[in-house]
Amino acid sequence: MSLAESTISVMLPITEPTRAQEFYGERLELPFDRKDGEGSLMFRLGGGAELVLRPLPAGQQSTNTAMSFEVGDLPAEISRLEGRGVRFEDYDQPGFTTVDHILESGGERAAWFLDPDGNVLCLHETNGT
Repeated sequence: MSLAESTISVMLPITEPTRAQEFYGERLELPFDRKDGEGSLMFRLGGGAELVLRPLPAGQQSTNTAMSFEVGDLPAEISRLEGRGVRFEDYDQPGFTTVDHILESGGERAAWFLDPDGNVLCLHETNGT
């Protein structure tokens, strides 16, 4: 099997598994699959992909987008997640300004939020979605 046909696992660092499981399972409503022998939490994602949350010391998080979810109606998904306690980021930088949490650029719209450990997550919507 080639890599192009492989199922993807996204791995993100966390510091507190209980808090992370609540955020990803309850707030983002990702289906929890299992906890492995090393304490990593596994969640099922679309297309057979898997999210692996690995307990690591603080300071291991990326300052860039670690994972992005494609959605069909970005404002509606923002509103739904805000209702579940998710806080979205706003940016006001040259060439990178959000309005109502949304950046519009080149036919794509995106909004960012942080998980409890500071991992940067994104929702995005493309034209024709």
